[in-house]
Amino acid sequence: MGLKGRSPHNDRGIKGDGVKNIKRRLKVEMSSRKGILKSFNSGDYTATVQLASSYKVYLEGIAVARNIPASEMTAGRKVAVIFFDEHNAKEAVVVAVYT
Repeated sequence: MGLKGRSPHNDRGIKGDGVKNIKRRLKVEMSSRKGILKSFNSGDYTATVQLASSYKVYLEGIAVARNIPASEMTAGRKVAVIFFDEHNAKEAVVVAVYT
């Protein structure tokens, strides 16, 4: 069951507009960027990525989704990176690798 309750209160005892405020606060703003894989550490499943928008800046220690096989993570391949917080690179994850 969602946040809509059967009574004026939901399961957590929050009235009407309070539910809308919680939904707004829980909303996660994400962005995605293309990049080039520069290196991959299979031990801790992290990567160094050069974003397509920047030729001078490399992001190091970016987490890599565990569903991507290590054999696919070769330098020079294109990657898709999701940023959960654009101001904190440690909150990013490589979610895809492609040619």
